[in-house]
Amino acid sequence: MNSLRGLKTSRPIIRRLSSWAQLSSLRAKDAPFDIHPEVEDALAHNIPVVALETALVTHGLPYPSSLEVPLGLEEIVRSTGSIPATIGIIDGRIKIGLERDELERLADRRRKPAKVSRRDIAAAIAMQSDGGTTCSATLVFAALAGIKVFATGGLGGVHRGGENSLDISADLQELSRCPVGLVSAGVKSILDIGRTLEYLESAGVPVFSYGDSKEFPAFFSRHSGYYAPWNIDNPALAAKVLHAQTQLNLQNGALIGVPIPEKYEAAGKQIQQFVDQAVAESEQNGMNKRGKDVTPWLLDRIAKLSEGGSLSSNIALLENTALIGGQIAVQYQKLVDEAFHNSGNKSITRPKLYSGKNATSPLSKSTKQHVESLPSASVVIIGSAAIDITAQALPSTKAALAVHSTAPGNVKLTLGGVGRNIAEASHRVMEAKYPNLSSVLVAPIGRDAFGHLLVDESDKFNMRTDGLLRTDKRTAVCNMVLDSEGTLVGGVADMAITESLTGAMVIPPLQKYSPSIVALDGNLPTDTIDALVTHCNQHSMKVLFEPTSTIKSTTILPAILTRLKQDPSGASPVAYCTPNLLELAQIFQTAQSDLFELMDHPSWWSVINGLNLGSAFRMDLEQLSRKPVSDQHPTKGNLSFLIDQGIAQKAINLLPFFQHLIIKCGDLGVFVAMYISPQDAKTSGWAHERSNPHQRQVVAHGTSKEITVLQHFPALPIEALVNVTGAGDSFVGALVASLAHNPAGLYDPKSLRDIITTSQKAAILTLQSHSAVSPLLSQI
Repeated sequence: MNSLRGLKTSRPIIRRLSSWAQLSSLRAKDAPFDIHPEVEDALAHNIPVVALETALVTHGLPYPSSLEVPLGLEEIVRSTGSIPATIGIIDGRIKIGLERDELERLADRRRKPAKVSRRDIAAAIAMQSDGGTTCSATLVFAALAGIKVFATGGLGGVHRGGENSLDISADLQELSRCPVGLVSAGVKSILDIGRTLEYLESAGVPVFSYGDSKEFPAFFSRHSGYYAPWNIDNPALAAKVLHAQTQLNLQNGALIGVPIPEKYEAAGKQIQQFVDQAVAESEQNGMNKRGKDVTPWLLDRIAKLSEGGSLSSNIALLENTALIGGQIAVQYQKLVDEAFHNSGNKSITRPKLYSGKNATSPLSKSTKQHVESLPSASVVIIGSAAIDITAQALPSTKAALAVHSTAPGNVKLTLGGVGRNIAEASHRVMEAKYPNLSSVLVAPIGRDAFGHLLVDESDKFNMRTDGLLRTDKRTAVCNMVLDSEGTLVGGVADMAITESLTGAMVIPPLQKYSPSIVALDGNLPTDTIDALVTHCNQHSMKVLFEPTSTIKSTTILPAILTRLKQDPSGASPVAYCTPNLLELAQIFQTAQSDLFELMDHPSWWSVINGLNLGSAFRMDLEQLSRKPVSDQHPTKGNLSFLIDQGIAQKAINLLPFFQHLIIKCGDLGVFVAMYISPQDAKTSGWAHERSNPHQRQVVAHGTSKEITVLQHFPALPIEALVNVTGAGDSFVGALVASLAHNPAGLYDPKSLRDIITTSQKAAILTLQSHSAVSPLLSQI
């Protein structure tokens, strides 16, 4: 809904608003209508969706095909770049999109699911029944949800002898009043195809044969002897037909008859003989007068007569229509998007949510299709996204009485996660200062309520959500319990989902985004960091590493060791690192330990020797250490900690691995240590700079014209401290936004100062806010 705010009126928008209005009306009436989060996300973010029916699950196919086939159809739809919405009824609730256990429940038939047509919908709901939806019911529900394409096997129609019995499927009437394109292998061959086409003509339903012929398919056979008035030979043309109906606000659907794959044609001729035999038997035993039981009986009888041959053909045509239905849905969505943009509404199409049931695995064909549609991003942040739940007892609560019991208090739920915080901060700063840039968060979230909340809340401030990876795991949650004085009593952090993020999941969308900077959250698994650093180094993407915590700070070191083995003479594997003082010490200590021995690597010696850091450099550093931490607050002491705690020495020793170290020193300010390569030094603003301890800078020129810079920035004043959570993340978010705008920004003394000042201001705004990232960053 949020993606529709502030839009100009146009016909496609009216259609979309209409479908959302229908859903809102249903929810307002507490209607038993549930849209699967994945499907709802797709509809909200303009990802193509294909409806699938479940009568074939409950009545059309024998077990286990009744389960295996619909699962396979979903994957085929995904392979086209569309999201499947398998529709059914569970416990009297309409489900637009089913979980696997719900499909299993319908397929095993132990609860005797009903075969639900339009006439049966209310009864199935009232009696809390399970039900498989026929074409007619699926058309109704797809139209209510705003789904434009529905793929199935065979459409119902006029039964043989229907001119006397009036046995005519409700599917035909529904096609005349539901604006949905139905893709099928024609009508079931057990029916009267000629009279079915005549009925559709009278009802005003356009009929198309798919392919180079107008001959209408006959389910098991490509040939029926009857012809449609039109033929369509590609998905794009079919999509144009459906889109034209939408533009004119026509409320009828369209039938697209797709012939069974050609290799099944020979078998189809034999099966047609069994069809005729089964129909004759039904007339003899009276089954032809049993209404909705006729079709399942005939299909079962045909399967027996053909010794399973009809089942193979049936599955083949289902798979074929699912494939073509998905392709048509993709093309239709492209037309809708183009119409939005052509109407002047540049903000209508929000970036698509990257989703899929196989999102936790190496990318399937369906996921690759989604990736192809992702817009570019200036910065990609990869890491954790979480919900933070904070519970604090009221000040009047007596601690002794609250033990082993609940206490009255306040519970606050906010968005969190280091990667997510950095992404929000960068988004807000870009929104305020660099509107032509964009950042995107790549993080795993569950298909649960918390995952849905993360998307919805991000939408509220227009943060991109297309990098969020839907998985079957639980969304990360950090639950903290505080006593009445704000002291942490205990809590639970369920962050396992971040450990599931692999390089195989992240690299394909990263390739499509083509960012200039990739920021990595230290919460990522080491193998994932390793794969990402290698990929970024090979594709000229600068890596920023945010250590996150002392424990997590060294997760980057295996990736550095890998890169040194792959390219010993290459540039620093990590372009930017943003540790605090404790994290810097931990990184340095571990890097020189026996586990990594990075300081023994030939490339380390090569860089360090070239820096030419002699006695003059040491004297300049000693002078810098005597400067006060803040000229405005001399009581804070001086910068002696840079030498006494070995901060400067550790930073310099790490420069061969981290080209730019931006060290967060809390109320002691920010300390920057960086190595400028000979190539960059030529055009750098530091080329003619010399050490100036009074300006808090130490500059050394190396033997090959490289430059080493140490620069201290005092902390900015802060009036009131509200919350320390997220301040460092806000600093990093503002930093990456500024670097995306000015990639060489650190290589000029003035622009370096501007970038650090902007980052410090962002941190202060968050320190003064109750949120993990201050909303005021959008006005920085």
